[in-house]
Amino acid sequence: MVTNNRREFLKVMGALGAAASFPASIDRALAVPARRVAGTINDVKHIVILMQENRSFDHYFGTMKGVRGFGDRQTVPLLGGRTVWEQFNGARVLPPFHLDTEATNAMKVPGTPHSFADAQAAWNQGSFGLWPKFKTDYSMGYFKRDDIPFQFALAEAFTICDAYHCSITSGTDPNRIVFWSGSSFDPALQARGVNCRDDRSEPNNLRCWIKGALPAPGYTYAGNALEWPTIPEVLENHGIDWRIYQDPNDNWTGAMHGGLAFKGFRDAKPGEPLYERGMRHWSLERLAQDVKDGTLPAVSWVLPPKEWSEHPSASTPIEGAEFTAGVLDALTGNPDVWASTVFFQTFDENDGLFDHLPPPAPPSWNRDGTLAGKSTFDLAGEYFDDHEDKYTSRDDVVTGTTRAWGLGPRVPMYVVSPWSKGGWVSSETFDHTSVGRFIEKRFGVTIPAISPWHRAICGDLTSCFDFSLQGDGAFPPLPDTRGSNEALARHLQRPKILPPRTPEELFQEQGLRRSRALPYVLHVDAEPGADGSSLTLRFLNEGDAGAVFHVYDRHHLDRLSRRFCVEPGRTLDDNWTANGQGGFDLLVLGPNGFRRSFVFASVNSIPTLAARYDPEGKALDLVITNPGTSSIDLTIGDDQYRVNKPQRISVVAGQSAKARWPVAKTQHWYDFTISSYGLSVRLAGRMEDGKHGVSDPLMFT
Repeated sequence: MVTNNRREFLKVMGALGAAASFPASIDRALAVPARRVAGTINDVKHIVILMQENRSFDHYFGTMKGVRGFGDRQTVPLLGGRTVWEQFNGARVLPPFHLDTEATNAMKVPGTPHSFADAQAAWNQGSFGLWPKFKTDYSMGYFKRDDIPFQFALAEAFTICDAYHCSITSGTDPNRIVFWSGSSFDPALQARGVNCRDDRSEPNNLRCWIKGALPAPGYTYAGNALEWPTIPEVLENHGIDWRIYQDPNDNWTGAMHGGLAFKGFRDAKPGEPLYERGMRHWSLERLAQDVKDGTLPAVSWVLPPKEWSEHPSASTPIEGAEFTAGVLDALTGNPDVWASTVFFQTFDENDGLFDHLPPPAPPSWNRDGTLAGKSTFDLAGEYFDDHEDKYTSRDDVVTGTTRAWGLGPRVPMYVVSPWSKGGWVSSETFDHTSVGRFIEKRFGVTIPAISPWHRAICGDLTSCFDFSLQGDGAFPPLPDTRGSNEALARHLQRPKILPPRTPEELFQEQGLRRSRALPYVLHVDAEPGADGSSLTLRFLNEGDAGAVFHVYDRHHLDRLSRRFCVEPGRTLDDNWTANGQGGFDLLVLGPNGFRRSFVFASVNSIPTLAARYDPEGKALDLVITNPGTSSIDLTIGDDQYRVNKPQRISVVAGQSAKARWPVAKTQHWYDFTISSYGLSVRLAGRMEDGKHGVSDPLMFT
């Protein structure tokens, strides 16, 4: 649904004020103000990290107001005119459906496949379309606010990231290895431009699944040890205090501990730092005591037991909520410690659970050996070399055996701290390397395994915080999470959840959310190709962070989408040939709802078109050049926000014309079309000016 007039739009905009009217009385876990001394990241004294298991962003938050969920209008097109919501299971179309915990036992929804093979097949190199075919029908299930109130309340109280991705298009081990080291593939080989094979990388779960117990006779490991330094080793070498809080014999047989894949941890002996800090039994009770005593390390990881991990089938959202609440209770036991603490809580991967956003990734390889896209920097070494062709599905033939590692689908990331309160959303591209880069930023260390591609494309999470010397805002209380075992036992008596036979209508809550400023200033120019028979797109990045542009040719959706990785201050060009009728229909997607679509009936109808931001003037400046021999009459309108009136301009043959599109009344959001006979160009997104704003007012269904 979209607003029909300006009055309705302003009514929706007013919802921000209502959303911000939080209760004044709140519990101790959220009442402590930040200790603001320097007014920088250096005020952070403690970083605590909890990685839970196997939930996708849409699965938890597709219905939440103010995030890029089921109300997203800028989505991947599918073959046959289907939308990204109309996934095919091999027999019928299956859109996302509600996991109704009131009427069924959906709280313990079954797990779904999540190996390298099925993850690659479902992603389909960016084409999507067959998610439930490779992940089962349960992959399309999602929860609403009433089903998972703690998770929603945590996001409402602090900051939720709606563009945080798992790092590898695969399962637990590959992503936890990234989380603990910065990479799932050997950085030494990557630096030489060599794509790793499975002896120097982790495509599937292997190396973290131990046998045996500590302290004696000890763990027995699977697979050869990876040999680059982990983040704990980097911290140890720099004299920075750290610890892993866990029961080493109740951490899902080692799977929660990505460090166990590495030589450093495998060779560690009692009495040595890696063993004492990272392999001993350090309980949640000890975490609480360390907080009370003021001895909490600078960096801490918390590992959940299997039953509290939130993993589908093995655990549930209400058990995960109780575990997370327990960690928060421990951290807030000493207000002086919490006042200088950052708590990150995320998930290692998405299980097989659906997420609609195309993950930023290096370009895929076409079957003919050409690259489907370009990059402003070398991508050699950023791919998995499945040289024996044993890791991909037999049904997955859209590309060869050299596969981009990731990014993978979005997973939830809560940024919880006295500096991140207030119900914000951050839409900057992040992944598991971003937590490592936040550690780098705070403590002045370098994690050598993080690859150049990740450093260029993924942020360091600092944009999620307000480290200034300003005061804290208010926020709502969190629900009571006690008694999850008893609640779950009652819940499991309800009828079994089954995927519906008929499609359900999608739903996303109305309302706005405070949105952090983003580092993206992106443009896509169009012009006739130099050969006279093609269309050239130019991708420009004038922002402060790298970005990936996804390009879908809607005349050839059977082909791989092209991806373009563009660093700040850089530009890339590429060409598209016309379809059989001589026309073009290209869709470009980028961060935070960025969209450019270009429909031209023929080569002769292509003008040269450029759009640039004027932040001070709060408008987009448009320049249209007519290379033809007769005038072009254009209409600039179809404003999806129903604020700006249509404009009509004429562009004389061989000349240029200018126009402006105001964004002051739409909180810098825009979505409009430039059209004429034989052409239609749509532009959408948010104009960044370095200031915080609000989420897309039309992000609801």
